Amino acid sequence: MTDSVQKSNPQKNKMRDPQTRSQRERTAQLMQRAGYAAVTAALILIAAKLSAWAYTGSVSVLTTLVDSLLDAGASLLNLLAIRHALTPADNEHRFGHGKAEGLAALAQAAFISGSAIFLMLQAGERFSSPHVVENSSVGIGVMIFSILTTFVLTRYQHYVVRETGSVAIQADALHYVGDMVVNGVVILALVLGFYFDLPWIDPVFALVISLYILTYAWGVLKKALDMLMDRELDDEERAKIEGLILAHEEVLGVHDIRTRISGPDLFIQFHMELDGAISLAQSYDIAEEVDREICQIYPHAEIIVLQEPYGIEVQKNIQKKNADPGDETANAG
Repeated sequence: MTDSVQKSNPQKNKMRDPQTRSQRERTAQLMQRAGYAAVTAALILIAAKLSAWAYTGSVSVLTTLVDSLLDAGASLLNLLAIRHALTPADNEHRFGHGKAEGLAALAQAAFISGSAIFLMLQAGERFSSPHVVENSSVGIGVMIFSILTTFVLTRYQHYVVRETGSVAIQADALHYVGDMVVNGVVILALVLGFYFDLPWIDPVFALVISLYILTYAWGVLKKALDMLMDRELDDEERAKIEGLILAHEEVLGVHDIRTRISGPDLFIQFHMELDGAISLAQSYDIAEEVDREICQIYPHAEIIVLQEPYGIEVQKNIQKKNADPGDETANAG
């Protein structure tokens, strides 16, 4: 290899492969179907819970109704974000449109937080003016229906996550799993409030659920900021990527691994050290092999490799150190 650093992007060639295109098309189709399923399920639950709240007047049921309204809004935003994030890169968006998911999540977090505060105010009002829950059996029946519907939805979402690795669908699935717990808590509140004559239990459980919704909103906000601020993968994933690179027998070293997530895509960039005596063509072949091996584990990765002669990074550090001896004196002091 020559003394100059050569840059390659084998991913461009890989993207022309029909099998890879077919895989990405199937991934997009599964993610969109999961998005439509979530919106449909949320609309069905809104209708059921609206009827239950009208019959019972329970503020706990109201919290689950508002939660389902949030689900519908969040899932709709998620669906729109997924559709936009899956749009191929163009001349104005060379890294794709994946951060649309992060922007949608920010809007979700703000909307969810406002709704949780509204529910807290409703619970506080019910504390000052207790209200006996009526027709508890209707509310319990609707909650059981909600749990069963949500269970079917989450099973399908988990299947899509296994097939696609979608972070957006995974977050949506975790939210709906939490909804099943909330619905179970509401059943408990209805039973205790009506059958044991404890009218204060209804607003207490509503307050607890509101706090849970706020906690969920914080989780959504954190994930959105991580994506928008290009947060690195965790240390375990970075170590796995480094291991995949160094597993190739002709790779002598690797450094400056950088990663970030943008929607369904993972971007990986690193400097790979090779024998300085090999040709540029050989270094490119090695880069392609490493690229394929990484993409077997991370099928939606966009990879940029910079090949360097082995030891050049050490020489750069020595030259930098010798060129600025004042830093060493300052550190010694």
